Amino acid sequence: MVKAKEEDKMQINDGKKIIKNILTYILSQKYKQAEKELSAADEIFKKSKSPENISIILSLTALEKALSDKSKNSEVLAILKDSAQLAKYSKSNLAELIKEYALAEVYYKNNDSSVALCHYNNAKTLGIAVKDEFSIMGYIIARIKQIRADQTFLFPPTSDPLVSLVKIGRSITAQTDIDVLLKVIAEETKIALQADRCTVFLLDKEKDELWSKVALGMDSQEIRFPAGKGLAGYTVKSGESINITDAYNDSRFNPDVDKATGYRTKTILCMPIKNNNQEIIGAFQVLNKLNGVFTKNDEDLLVAIGGSASIALENAQLFEQQKELYREQKLLFDSFINTLASSIDARDKITAGHSSRVKLYSMLIVDELGLDTKKKEIIEKAATLHDIGKIGIRDSVLQKEGKLTDEEYKHIQEHVRITHNILENIGLNEDFKEINEIACSHHEKYDGSGYYRHLKGEEIPYGGRILAVSDVFDAITSKRHYRDKMPIVNVIDILLKGENTHFDKNLVEVFLSIPLNKIVKVFLTENHYKFKVKDDKILSKYNLKDIYNFLNKEKLSEKEEEIVSLFNYYYSGKQD
Repeated sequence: MVKAKEEDKMQINDGKKIIKNILTYILSQKYKQAEKELSAADEIFKKSKSPENISIILSLTALEKALSDKSKNSEVLAILKDSAQLAKYSKSNLAELIKEYALAEVYYKNNDSSVALCHYNNAKTLGIAVKDEFSIMGYIIARIKQIRADQTFLFPPTSDPLVSLVKIGRSITAQTDIDVLLKVIAEETKIALQADRCTVFLLDKEKDELWSKVALGMDSQEIRFPAGKGLAGYTVKSGESINITDAYNDSRFNPDVDKATGYRTKTILCMPIKNNNQEIIGAFQVLNKLNGVFTKNDEDLLVAIGGSASIALENAQLFEQQKELYREQKLLFDSFINTLASSIDARDKITAGHSSRVKLYSMLIVDELGLDTKKKEIIEKAATLHDIGKIGIRDSVLQKEGKLTDEEYKHIQEHVRITHNILENIGLNEDFKEINEIACSHHEKYDGSGYYRHLKGEEIPYGGRILAVSDVFDAITSKRHYRDKMPIVNVIDILLKGENTHFDKNLVEVFLSIPLNKIVKVFLTENHYKFKVKDDKILSKYNLKDIYNFLNKEKLSEKEEEIVSLFNYYYSGKQD
């Protein structure tokens, strides 16, 4: 059975290679070879009984018949109708893509440009949504341009070289993602030069190898080989541009890549890519002119495109270096913040881990609210640093186990002012100022009776209101060596009674709606017990409001008692 499945997989992979060949033959108007390959692929896919692949073969059969004028329009559309049914049945976006492309070509050839444009646009949408396994997106985009320019049907599709250069130039100024940028350049080059494939090789100086940064028609498969091998290697080492009309009759050609990929290289246009210092950093390689051989005009166009590619690579690499520097700075900054927070844990053994748990509870609230990544990072850092001011509180007060005197309580309240002063002196940027505002407002109350600035309602930063809920919840649910945890029903009572006096009511409601399994995972950071998988699944269906409602009922159902008992098992931290 396993062997049979492996054979089926091999047949499908072989069939897909044939499909790529079929498209190459169709686009180079070699219809006899395309017809022969279609028959072979049809046999393979009928054996595998794959509706997706049979649909693709039907679409390509219709396309070949329409372009070679072997069948009437009605026959071609009948084949495409069958293809459409199979594509819909298989729920394959790839089959839909090929079918829409074939339909568009048929309608465009029959001078029905408006219908053709609809199908081309459908194909473009599908091509964006799925991996363009057969590399036809470039042709689809070229067709859309032709129709909008009111051009008549011409096969294969062509692109004005100047238009290609303009588009590449726009991409250079708009794109900082090197992968997306080079893909655009490669696609435009392939269409402008009427080639089957285009590859951008970069030079890995450390390994003295060339590797494919972008290789159209190769999916995500990377090509890598010694830098002195093949025509691309020759170009990189010599700095010369080369135009080869018969690859296999050139001693510099490396056939290993063809052997590994199943491709057949015929004509090659290759030129070096240089940086601003005129150092060779890679090679631009265009394969298999669709109709004939590469001309002097093609060489000139590739030189122009190569110049743009060089600028693009240089800019994108600089941008990547800046991003890497930013990542390193962020790691250093995060480490600095965590070290500051740890200094409090080192002094205050009684509340060790408090800042970490407040951060975790705050992140649960943030996630429930769906706040953006930047806002989340700011609140996360504020939560980590919210008690940093305790570094200025006397040990006799900070580490006191019993009840604080009025004077001691006033002294410990000073920690939020000290937090503000410490973070204000760090003040790296506007984001850090916001972190400071949030961190030092976690003891403010919604009715204005909090400290230290007596802010009221929405005067309190939103992040500060989130921290207020998290801070109180952790304080009364954390075990101390001089007292046990408060019963959970009393804890929730405090939160509910504090709505619109101590807390922002909406944020209390959000917190109480968080699934219990997420709350329990924060508990477990304190006692380091394990969370059973089945318990995680059960508690994910309930929240703290459910627990509160259960505990306030006169009589609980058997299921409710089970949920309360299970929650308290983890809340108490008294596991064997």
